[in-house]
Amino acid sequence: MKFIGKRYLDFSSFIKLNFGERVQKISLDIGFSCPNRDGSKGYGGCTYCNNDTFNPDYCEPQKKIKQQLEEGILRFSKKYKSQKYLAYFQAYTNTYSDFESLKKMYEEALSVPNVIGLVIGTRPDCISKEIIEYLDFLSKKYFISLEFGVESTLNKTLEKVNRCHSFEDTIATYQLCKNKGFHLGAHLILGLPGESKEDLLNHAIEISKLPIKTLKLHHLQIVKKSIMANQYKQNPEDFNLFTLESYINFITEFISLLRPDIVIERFISEAPSDLLIAPNWNRIKNFEIVSKIDKKLETENIWQGKNYQYL
Repeated sequence: MKFIGKRYLDFSSFIKLNFGERVQKISLDIGFSCPNRDGSKGYGGCTYCNNDTFNPDYCEPQKKIKQQLEEGILRFSKKYKSQKYLAYFQAYTNTYSDFESLKKMYEEALSVPNVIGLVIGTRPDCISKEIIEYLDFLSKKYFISLEFGVESTLNKTLEKVNRCHSFEDTIATYQLCKNKGFHLGAHLILGLPGESKEDLLNHAIEISKLPIKTLKLHHLQIVKKSIMANQYKQNPEDFNLFTLESYINFITEFISLLRPDIVIERFISEAPSDLLIAPNWNRIKNFEIVSKIDKKLETENIWQGKNYQYL
């Protein structure tokens, strides 16, 4: 088989195909919480979580949505003069509020010039039919993407990391959202405690059964100010963290099992060096890791969906 581009569906190609121009996400922090933080379902949040690991410095919840977007746009427009933007509701659970408040926030974001859509990160247990129908309505005019933190397809793992929802909840939510006008995404963390290689590869099989368009992947990172940081300090033997080489080898096998029409939005996420405890990959850049994955796929003659089992 000859490949003109990547051996998988990559996000950059997806953007170019859909928009025909550069589109940049602008992250937002609106000060949301999560039901496993505020006592609704639990306390402490997910054991691996420190939200500071992925929030840009312009994301400050005391700032209005419009201000955060304008500051983000100013930053990116210095490098790229002509582009459009997506308002990325990223921090914590961005559908975890009453409907009217959410509607007001989403519409404020869409009112900013050159913002052409929304990307909304949330949990499978924090969505309602009312929100789904509203996002479907917005999708007739704007690009709308709804991303759910799946994190694992194993209930034992979800319980261990204090997600406070089951994989059955995830499946049921995707069924509610399918066949709407917005895009559905999923997020997986690879290497959570107690999961074997067989378990991790099975995530590709199970996630492929969901009606998703995009998938974000990254390896488990132990970060400061998280519950997992204390767990790792006390019992490091409970963690089987990926080395760079083992992750590249694993991810190529994972890709082969993945449904071939899923857009892979990312393979890795890099925690800030001042927060990262482990694993230490010597601060190799994301694009360098992607290049190594591309080369490994070519060397092993593997492509997305090569070993996918069609139902």
